[in-house]
Amino acid sequence: MTNPHDDAVTYEVVNGAAWVTLNRPDARNAINSAIRAGLFEAVDRFNSDVEAKVMVLTGAGDAAFCAGGDLKEMAEQRLGLPPPDFIPYFGRTVAVDKPTIAAVNGVAYAGGFLLAQMCDLVVAAENARFAVTEAKVGRGSPWAAPLPWLIPPRVAMQLLMTGDPIDAVRAREVGLVNEVVPAAQLREAAQELAERIAANAPLSVAASKAMVYASADRGWHDALDEADRIWEPVYLSADAQEGPRAFREKRPPQWQGR
Repeated sequence: MTNPHDDAVTYEVVNGAAWVTLNRPDARNAINSAIRAGLFEAVDRFNSDVEAKVMVLTGAGDAAFCAGGDLKEMAEQRLGLPPPDFIPYFGRTVAVDKPTIAAVNGVAYAGGFLLAQMCDLVVAAENARFAVTEAKVGRGSPWAAPLPWLIPPRVAMQLLMTGDPIDAVRAREVGLVNEVVPAAQLREAAQELAERIAANAPLSVAASKAMVYASADRGWHDALDEADRIWEPVYLSADAQEGPRAFREKRPPQWQGR
């Protein structure tokens, strides 16, 4: 059966690793409605695919893993508060019991940071950059509530409040990234890691993943629910519309703080 979102998100199994690729390189793999739908379909396919032991999520091209949400589409649709199932968030909006790896091949900003954050492991190219840029466009990042569990809280605070990027080496230093490799070796490194995991006993691997998340599971869910409450007025503010509109119109945003 043909996947109607094959063009936006591709799915390929290589020796036990399901490569899920965001395929909008001309738009820096920004998340639009087609990407969202394609990701949901790819996750469903991975969950039911007995040949796929590990998912590797990556972006097409050399410049971007994912530059975040498509601000032009947001401006056109006047997106306010995203619904709970706006994007497949592993472990929250979709269950993914098998291991996942983000192969970050370039910038991972905003929603792209989210996609890397929600994977179990991260392998990054040397040219990768990570940023939570929502503060720069007046949008919200409640999805980043688990970030202080992954990296030191003061580093998380700086990322969130400045919106400034960090490079791959810094991301590895603070624990956000497992491995940093030359860009030309990224696919090989991610595939090799996936195969090492896939060769192990699947019940042991699944239990290992579940145990690690169980250590913070209640805190994560409470934090995410509270983060939704905190960020709701931000999403519904005039500034949340101004940021994407200014981006579309190629001008500096005029913040009103309301």
